[in-house]
Amino acid sequence: MTLPYIHLSLAERREIARMHAAKIPINVIAERLQRHRSTIYREIKRNWVHDEEPLYRGYFHVAADMQARARRQRLGKLSRTPVLAVYVMDRLKAGWSPEQIAGRLRASGAPERLSHETIYRFVYSSQGQQLGLYQDLPMARRRRRARYQRKPRGLFIPAGNTIEQRPAEIADHTSFGHWEGDLMMFRKDLGKRNLTSLVERQSRYTILTRNPDRNSTGVMTGMIEKLKVLPETARLSITFDRGTEFASYPLLKQKLGMDSYFCKPQAPWQKGSVENTNGRVRRFLSRDTDIAALPEEALLEICDRLNATPRKCLGYRTPEEVLMSSLDPRLPGLRNPNQLRPGSP
Repeated sequence: MTLPYIHLSLAERREIARMHAAKIPINVIAERLQRHRSTIYREIKRNWVHDEEPLYRGYFHVAADMQARARRQRLGKLSRTPVLAVYVMDRLKAGWSPEQIAGRLRASGAPERLSHETIYRFVYSSQGQQLGLYQDLPMARRRRRARYQRKPRGLFIPAGNTIEQRPAEIADHTSFGHWEGDLMMFRKDLGKRNLTSLVERQSRYTILTRNPDRNSTGVMTGMIEKLKVLPETARLSITFDRGTEFASYPLLKQKLGMDSYFCKPQAPWQKGSVENTNGRVRRFLSRDTDIAALPEEALLEICDRLNATPRKCLGYRTPEEVLMSSLDPRLPGLRNPNQLRPGSP
């Protein structure tokens, strides 16, 4: 029987991707979708994504649908570049904002670049709405506010605390005792609790601490409790973005003697170590995680796993090994890295 041809829908492409990933034969896929097997074969062949990274290689129903649409009409940049679209959606799922995605592409020297506005337009396009991409945004708004309502937010930073004033030796990861900090947010309907992630730039040692809300004093108090067990030489400075949750940064100077520096507006890649770490943490703690209900042992396990994993950038030593080797044994302070774990006194 000859089947009349109409363009494959996104739902059909989703089924093709699911069944192909399950290694179901093409003729069976065609039979279940009531399509000719050559249609399925051509669909997979024409829309197969070729990439050096195995994670981004294969048949992806969203990328395939966009690629097919682009053949019929000239659409936006993400619709014409399926590999880039897959990357953007993957990073959104990992908790990155459009500004962070666009900034990371620029900072990494990627051949394809985007503005954060392009990503927002993609998220709020009819196709993005169909995919529910807005749910992966930090604010998770179904509809985007009018432009005049989108006012820049952030702290006023004194000139002495801008990243331009940060000593040059901090930037190349060769100087010990310099940290980066960020806040990891979760679904609003699950409550206000969040996590502070702290990363020492040279060792990549990670500390996670839970906060009851975004109150800046509380966030800073949590950091101080964790970092005070370190000797002064291991807590010299910290770099943040301009989120209002870091407004009480002078407390770090008062209590710990730490200098604070802040990235340029909309430039989170300037604290790339903690951004990278957040992506690693998101493998275990998605935005759907109820942080309030998360057992303390689960948080401990994540920290231990991150700090005990050999890293190529460390010559395949672990962050814990590098941290402990960098501490001067003659100085009072930390003797056991377990003192830095979540829940430790």
